[in-house]
Amino acid sequence: MKDSFENIAIHDFPALEEVSFLPVEKKYLKVLILSTFFVFLILFLVLYLVDFYQLVSNQEVINYAYILLSVVFIYSATIIIVGFKKRKYLVRERDISYKKGVFFRKITTVPFQRIQHIEIDQGPVSRFFNLVSISIYTAGDSSDDLKIKGLDANKASQIKEFITQKIDA
Repeated sequence: MKDSFENIAIHDFPALEEVSFLPVEKKYLKVLILSTFFVFLILFLVLYLVDFYQLVSNQEVINYAYILLSVVFIYSATIIIVGFKKRKYLVRERDISYKKGVFFRKITTVPFQRIQHIEIDQGPVSRFFNLVSISIYTAGDSSDDLKIKGLDANKASQIKEFITQKIDA
């Protein structure tokens, strides 16, 4: 295929909204909830120890801290559950896209021709559920340009292999 510098009409652009994105694995919601639960469990434990050893003399401050921590936990869990439905990815012939976000929605698309490196990562909680993250790096940046968390390990390997073949071609 030969590259050209001809004008392209806006209506000829491929629309991402018209293509159906694939959701991440439903098991990833459990990973998110468990991780959040453990963080807040530690925070509640610290608050309990502060209360138990009376490191703060004003009990009213402790009570407000319990209430605030509870509200933040409920808010975080709600955002995770609502936001989970928005986490979707799409692999097309020449690029890969990922969208997420509740209040601030974000769609990131990386063309295969810009990809320098692909990694598959797995954390301890994700390992239990056989889930991985795929990180895609492009030229000129030290951080990952696209990271899709919550993929089945086999599916992530297939995506990596597909992209690698496209890059090598």
